[in-house]
Amino acid sequence: MKIQSFLVAAMVLGSAALVTEAAEKSYPEKPVRVLVGLAPGGGTDTVTRVMTQRLSDVLGQPFVVDNRPSAGGNVAGELAARAVPDGYTLITITPTHVVNPSLFRDVRYDAVRDFAPIVLMVYTNYVLSVRTSLPVTSVKELIALAKAQPQRLSYASTGIGSANHLSAELFKSMAGIDMVHVPYKGGAPALSALLSGEVQVMFSSSGGVLPHVKAGRVRALAVTGAKRSLSAPDIPTIAEAGVPGYDVTGWYGMAATAGTPKAVIERLNVTINRALPELRERYDNLGTEVSGGTAAEFGEFLKSERDKWARVVKISGAKVD
Repeated sequence: MKIQSFLVAAMVLGSAALVTEAAEKSYPEKPVRVLVGLAPGGGTDTVTRVMTQRLSDVLGQPFVVDNRPSAGGNVAGELAARAVPDGYTLITITPTHVVNPSLFRDVRYDAVRDFAPIVLMVYTNYVLSVRTSLPVTSVKELIALAKAQPQRLSYASTGIGSANHLSAELFKSMAGIDMVHVPYKGGAPALSALLSGEVQVMFSSSGGVLPHVKAGRVRALAVTGAKRSLSAPDIPTIAEAGVPGYDVTGWYGMAATAGTPKAVIERLNVTINRALPELRERYDNLGTEVSGGTAAEFGEFLKSERDKWARVVKISGAKVD
């Protein structure tokens, strides 16, 4: 009986392995929906469409972007978390994905547990920028001015809890300064406020602000990441320029619903990793840099980002509802 049970178990395991292998080879057999929690035309949407086009070409089925710009991305997150875990519903996730549970009172998914990470696709530095009339040319001078005039300087963001809002809050905390937060409804009006002088400071996306820096309309003091940006190698990092340990990047990754077969996750991970070098120039033009890596690495990164921003949100006191 024991031998018979062993043989049955071995047959079951062998069949499961064959099914997994078949799923990996046959996936996808129908169109794949890729959720984006922001409106068409924005950075997340554009980054996603560059990749979905390549996935469609390589894997032979349409990867269709489904924009759900509501509740700060929570609608898209909930749809992805509750989808059938078969690999036919994916989602592009950004720092907002791991920040929202700390900001919103009623987030109906766990940002880590309910998702199967696939890969970190690209990342970008934000740029600490000031209006040209502000009498500072370095991070240290900005900190000194802010300390001399607490709450006299204001900074723009794309909304409460946005990446550039929390980037500024982390900077304030680490530098020991106080500036007034002025939220706007999107990147364009926030940048316009900086250009017009409504505010003095902004943590801007590199793709949006660098043309204005080159034109002399805005002064770039530093970039937010741990290393300098390939698109602006002459601009120091904030850590280099006076706030050791400061490190913030914007990022875009892809995930599926928790429980999605590992073979499907692996196929998507391998396909995207192979595509990233080929798409480097297109992503460079968007102000982003290609990343890649394993699904496990992306999963650990998500946990560290969740914990990091939960601390920043607590310090800032930011709440959306």
